Amino acid sequence: MIPPKKPDNEIARLAALHSYDILDTLPEQSYDDLLRIAAGICRTPMGAVTLVDDSRQWFKARLGVAVEETPRDVAFCGHAILVPDEVMVVPDARSDARFHDNPLVSGDPRIRFYAGAPVIAGGEAVGTMCVFDDVPHELSQAEREALQSLARQVSVLLDARRHARILGHHLRERDWYEQQLLQYQAQLEAHNADLAELSRTDALTGLPNRRAFDAALQAATGRTGDAGGLAVALIDIDHFKTINDLHGHPVGDQVLAAVAQVLRASAGSAATVARYGGEEFALLLHVTDAGAAELQAQYVREAVQNLPIGFPVTVSIGLALRRGDATPAALLDRADRALYAAKRGGRNRVELAGE
Repeated sequence: MIPPKKPDNEIARLAALHSYDILDTLPEQSYDDLLRIAAGICRTPMGAVTLVDDSRQWFKARLGVAVEETPRDVAFCGHAILVPDEVMVVPDARSDARFHDNPLVSGDPRIRFYAGAPVIAGGEAVGTMCVFDDVPHELSQAEREALQSLARQVSVLLDARRHARILGHHLRERDWYEQQLLQYQAQLEAHNADLAELSRTDALTGLPNRRAFDAALQAATGRTGDAGGLAVALIDIDHFKTINDLHGHPVGDQVLAAVAQVLRASAGSAATVARYGGEEFALLLHVTDAGAAELQAQYVREAVQNLPIGFPVTVSIGLALRRGDATPAALLDRADRALYAAKRGGRNRVELAGE
């Protein structure tokens, strides 16, 4: 094991950290929420928002971790803060000379994969937004960028905390206090807007995620009064597990990204395209009748079939038109049953839900 060295600016770094007066404070929902989003995006069961003190790393938020702190000399994050503008990724700790015999690798929580984005506060790297797993792992470029974005949001929370403390010392200066309060509110609103965007976007494909699609469907069913003006298509990549098994998960991620790009290009500007989960995508179509909906779905299917990936990629599509005042859940259920019918019928086909 190679303990992390201390940076040349350690005195200034510790002064910046201690100026926030946050060490050993109680958990806060805002930090917990950011951590859960990070772990969800990066597909890991564990993670932490860490602050690296003189001789320890302390967890402001933690997921899947039993302890509240660890010694700094075994901390992965102690290495991560040494390069403040990069995400440190350790695909397999057992094959890394810095960590192969680290007690956090050989013992609980048995870290194999680690990724940490430094948190910059007061101009210094005071800690990290990090995620980890007990199996080897990789991060896509989009996942790295998302982790860095969430680390910046931790910095916003830290600055907002310090501003709030300063405001407390100036309550008697009403005009100054009100001006600072407005700035603080603007920061929080911007933070919430960024967080909302992250929570509605799939990091790998850049498409809206299931939460965003469900909201769009709910809004569309509320606006659409005629039975034939709205359709939902659920799209599943055929034999996707086989693609992962034969070519590896990085190639599987490339297939997902390529299919997403084709769907966005071929579905039309009026359609809503989303990654619905795993290898499944969803389309919300505004069409005049069943024939138009099926024609558009067939066009999407053929566009995926013609992808120049180097091996065959096809999709099965379940299509359902809205009937009368049917609920979003009922529409999705009919599309889902049509999708399974398409797969049972041989795959690489479009199945229109019956009445």
